[in-house]
Amino acid sequence: MNVRLSAAILALFPAVLVHAAPLEDDARLRAAVDAAVKPVIRAYDLPGMAVAVTVDGRTRFFNYGVASRASGAKVDEHTLFEVGSISKTFTAMLAIDAVAAGKLKLDAHPSMFLEELKDTALDRATVLDLGTYTAGGLPLQVPDEVEDDAQARAWLRRWQPDAAPATVRRYSNASIGLLGRVAACALDMDFTAAVQSRIFAPLGLKESYYRVPAEAMGRYAWGYKDDKPVRVNPGVFDMEAYGVKSSAADMIRYVQANIAPAGPLAHALEGTHVGYFKAGAMTQGLGWEQYPYPAAKEVLLAGNSEGMLLRPNPVTRLVPPRAAPPATLFNKTGSTGGFGAYVAFVPARRIGVVILANRSFPTPARVEAGHAILEALATR
Repeated sequence: MNVRLSAAILALFPAVLVHAAPLEDDARLRAAVDAAVKPVIRAYDLPGMAVAVTVDGRTRFFNYGVASRASGAKVDEHTLFEVGSISKTFTAMLAIDAVAAGKLKLDAHPSMFLEELKDTALDRATVLDLGTYTAGGLPLQVPDEVEDDAQARAWLRRWQPDAAPATVRRYSNASIGLLGRVAACALDMDFTAAVQSRIFAPLGLKESYYRVPAEAMGRYAWGYKDDKPVRVNPGVFDMEAYGVKSSAADMIRYVQANIAPAGPLAHALEGTHVGYFKAGAMTQGLGWEQYPYPAAKEVLLAGNSEGMLLRPNPVTRLVPPRAAPPATLFNKTGSTGGFGAYVAFVPARRIGVVILANRSFPTPARVEAGHAILEALATR
């Protein structure tokens, strides 16, 4: 094969080939990651943590502690963690993939696919409103008394909004859960099967699951809550909102795919980088949250604060929607009862970080650690 042809082929497949070259052993990078996460591990008694970074398509892994205190199994880049609400970014990708397939429109109303919502208050919202938490005030969690899909449908039929659609953002598992249900119905597929076949497989994510198979259970970490080993409980909208279990190796591959979208899912990756609403300094897309880069730590902390998580926040709609410029920091936090996670990346600098831990610990600590690591990567 001649040199010119080789170069042409490399240009066609950048997202595939960049994974082959790990970062060199850099003592300064190791020191920066240790400085960012070791105090957090000590402060919150985290059993284990997996950190992955990427720079210019090269990867490096930093592993700490154990996946199970009972067995003493060490964390590595193939240990499976519950990534919590980072799962929402995959749900968003599925919706955009359904749009690209001509099966779904973001300005459609949910009853087009979920007939039980016809003539309800919720049906005044659009599919886009569901995906950006702007349907009118759906709460973070479904009520405790709602235990199955039949009860959820009844609750949603009765639900009354606090605000008009597209006027406030209220972060909500039910909202993104409905987005996932709509996308799956539009594709006439089971939700988890759709994500596995249409998103995970094309991205090469071979260690990402909704239901961990028997052959991978030995790599599935135990989470810890009140010093007891736990794993996520099933619930309404669990798969769509917080159901993914994945490894640092897969998640950093996912970050690299977002940094340089290519291949059959470029449209879905790029679709999650479009901004639809402004809430303070944060721009809400489908899945990812966006900030102008460089982003001060205080800005990221405000955008990931309890106020943004637990309360309705007024939004300004972006008309037309705006594709994020390369100088944008994307981030997403995730938690379950026994796990805590954070992902952030900056396409313009081709840098990204994944933090996975088997104990839920405060969001500010995750954001501060991630910010410090990105700063170190940016100055390499």
